[in-house]
Amino acid sequence: MSMTDNLEKMLAGGRDDAMLRFGLGSAYFNEKRYEDAIRHLQACLKHDEGYTAAYKLLGKAFFQQDQLQEAIEVLEKGLPIATGGGDKQSQKEIEVFLNKARSRSNT
Repeated sequence: MSMTDNLEKMLAGGRDDAMLRFGLGSAYFNEKRYEDAIRHLQACLKHDEGYTAAYKLLGKAFFQQDQLQEAIEVLEKGLPIATGGGDKQSQKEIEVFLNKARSRSNT
C-alpha cells in the first residue's frame, strides 16, 4: 500500500486535520499529482492558516501546473506568515519561488 493510500485511508476513517492534509498534499506532490496535492494543501490551510510549509508547497504545486497567478497569490499570502512566525527556511523558499513565479508570469 502506498503512502497516499495509507493517508487516504486515515482521512476516510474520520481523521481530518492540518497535518494529515499536509502529508497527503506532500505525498501527491512527490508523485507529481499536482491537482490532488493542491486540493489537500488548500484543505490544510483551511485547518491552519499559519501552516507556512503548506503555503510553500501549494505555491510550488500551482507553479508546476503553470497556474502562475494562483502561485503568486498563495506565496504572497504565506510570506508574511512565515516572516512573522520566524520560519526563516520557509520564508527563504517562498521568496525564491515567488520570484520564479513572477519572472515566468512576465514572459
